Amino acid sequence: MGNLVCGGAMCKCSFGAAPSVLVVTPENKVVTTMPMATVMDNVPLKNIMPFGMCSSMANPVVAAATAAKLGVMTPMPCVPVPAGVWMPGSSKVMIAGKPVLTGNSKLMCAYGGVIQISSPGNFNISTGS
Repeated sequence: MGNLVCGGAMCKCSFGAAPSVLVVTPENKVVTTMPMATVMDNVPLKNIMPFGMCSSMANPVVAAATAAKLGVMTPMPCVPVPAGVWMPGSSKVMIAGKPVLTGNSKLMCAYGGVIQISSPGNFNISTGS
């Protein structure tokens, strides 16, 4: 059973150095204390904020900085690049025809990171599954 995710949820990336907050804008039209999130809330710098410093060698900026330091790992500022939508969403709850984001959903970054929900921002509403 997963809790539904709302704006203000805390996220983490496997290559990021810091947690980040999920921003959900009110166009989903379902608002509790904060707007509820769907699997489509995956837009970088709108919904997905940076995770501090990125340490993925698949990130060209990190690879270039590391090469310039003769192979010494050199993390660089994170700019998330989601590769698709959050998966899986709720199979039971929809908002405007889109599956609602649950606490066990994950989002892949094009640079190899796995973005996860560490705190859904809501502990009262669950999918019931």
